[in-house]
Amino acid sequence: MLLLGAVACFVFYIGTGQARYKQWGLKIIKWTVLAALTFFAVLILERLA
Repeated sequence: MLLLGAVACFVFYIGTGQARYKQWGLKIIKWTVLAALTFFAVLILERLA
């Protein structure tokens, strides 16, 4: 869902040319990647313990 939101922000950026949509899209992607890395790190740590 977050990646779809980021894509929507980039589509709005292309359509309007307003830089704020590009910034929002990049922030959404950054936090999505961070959340995914945290999630998989927890899974790996559970497997090791």
